[in-house]
Amino acid sequence: MLTAFARAFKTPDLRKKLLFTLGIIVVYRVGTHVPIPGVDYRNVQTCIDAAQANQGLFGLVNMFSGGALLQITVFALGIMPYITASIILQLLTVVIPRLEALKKEGQAGTAKITQYTRYLTVALAILQGTGLVATARSGALFQGCPVASQIVPDQSIFVTITMVITMTAGTAAVMWLGELITDRGIGNGMSILMFISIAATFPSALWAIKEQGSLADGWIEFGTVIAVGLVMVGLVVFVEQAQRRIPVQYAKRMIGRRSYGGTSTYIPLKVNQAGVIPVIFASSLLYIPALIAQFSSGTSGWKTWIEAHLVRGDHPIYVTLYFLLIVFFAFFYVAISFNPEEVADNMKKYGGFIPGIRAGRPTAEYLSYVLNRITWPGSLYLGLIALVPTMALVGFGANQNFPFGGTSILIIVGVGLETVKQIESQLQQRNYEGFLR
Repeated sequence: MLTAFARAFKTPDLRKKLLFTLGIIVVYRVGTHVPIPGVDYRNVQTCIDAAQANQGLFGLVNMFSGGALLQITVFALGIMPYITASIILQLLTVVIPRLEALKKEGQAGTAKITQYTRYLTVALAILQGTGLVATARSGALFQGCPVASQIVPDQSIFVTITMVITMTAGTAAVMWLGELITDRGIGNGMSILMFISIAATFPSALWAIKEQGSLADGWIEFGTVIAVGLVMVGLVVFVEQAQRRIPVQYAKRMIGRRSYGGTSTYIPLKVNQAGVIPVIFASSLLYIPALIAQFSSGTSGWKTWIEAHLVRGDHPIYVTLYFLLIVFFAFFYVAISFNPEEVADNMKKYGGFIPGIRAGRPTAEYLSYVLNRITWPGSLYLGLIALVPTMALVGFGANQNFPFGGTSILIIVGVGLETVKQIESQLQQRNYEGFLR
C-alpha cells in the first residue's frame, strides 16, 4: 500500500489528484470545528468534557460526523443524511418500477437517481437538523450535564430556523465536497469523507482508554486494544477479500467469417456481499425504541423495560437482538441487491453458461443456492465483528463506539482497500499507455 502511494506521488497527474483530495479533507475537518450561530460554545465544551466517552443514543451519528454532532458545528450532520438517502433510494429501486427502469438506462438513469438522492439528502438534513436543535434546546443532548439546557440561550423561532438552515447548508456543502473528490480526486468522495470522519475519532478514543486504565498506568489496556485492533483489521481484510468464483463459459458464435465468444470468466460472489449496511441498519433500528423512550414523559412499564434492556449495549437482550438483526439484514440486503434470475437471463442472452448447469432457471436456482450458502458465514462474521465494541465495553469500560469496533473497522478497511485498488489501476493504466506509445 505504501509503495502504491509513493509511486503515485512520483506521477504528476496522480500527485495533483492526491493533493486535491488532501485539500478537500482539510476543508472538511475545518468545517467540523466551526460552531453554528445561536449555540453557546463554552457550555457545549463543558458538557462534552463532563460526558467524556458516553455519547448515548447519538454515538453512531457522532462517529460518522467525525465528532462534529455533539459539538453542534456547521458539519454536525456530516455524511449521515447522504448515506441514509442512498440506502433509501437503493431499497426503493426494487419496489418502484420507475426507479428500476432508470437504473437500467445506464449513465443517464444513474445521473437522475443521483439527483433524487441529493434532494432526499437535503430533506433528511432539514428533518435531522430540526431534531438535533430540538434535542439541544431541551437539554436531552447531554443528559446529566448541569448546563445542558443553556446550550441554546436564545430559543426564539428565528434562531431555531437559522440553526437548521446552517446545518442543512453544511450537509449540502459536505455532499458537494464529496462529489468534488469523486470527479477530480482519488476514490469515491463520500466514502473518503466517511473514512476521515471515523479515523478522526481514533486518537481521542484510544487515549481515553489509556487514561481510564489501571494496569501500568493504562499502557497494558492501551497495548491490548492496539493488538486486538490489528487482529481485527487482518480478519476483516481476509474476509472482505474472500469470494466464491463461479466459472462461466461463453459459447463460440460465427458472425460472417469471424468467430466471437469462446472465452472463460467467472462471477465473483463475495462472502460479505452486503458490506457494512446490515450493521448500520441494525444499529439504527435499535436506536428507535430508546429514542422514543427518551423523549416520552412519565414512568410507564414499556419505557422502564426499554431503558433497562435496550439502552445498555452490554445487556444480553440488546446483544442478542443486535446479532439477530445483523444476520437478518445481511440476507435481506443481499436478496434485494443481487438478482440471480436477472444474472441468469443476461448470461443466457449472451450465450454464457455455468459448466454442468443448464442455462435459464437452473442457473438462477444454482446462483441462489450458492449465494445463500456463502451469506451465512458472511452474516455471522458481521455479527461477531459488531459485538467487539460490547466486549470492549465490558472489559475496558470503553464506549459503544469503540475505536476498533465493527462499523468503524469495516468502513475504514473497505474504503482503504478500494482507494488503493483505484490508485494501482491508474498506475497500471499509465504504464500501459506508455508501453503502447
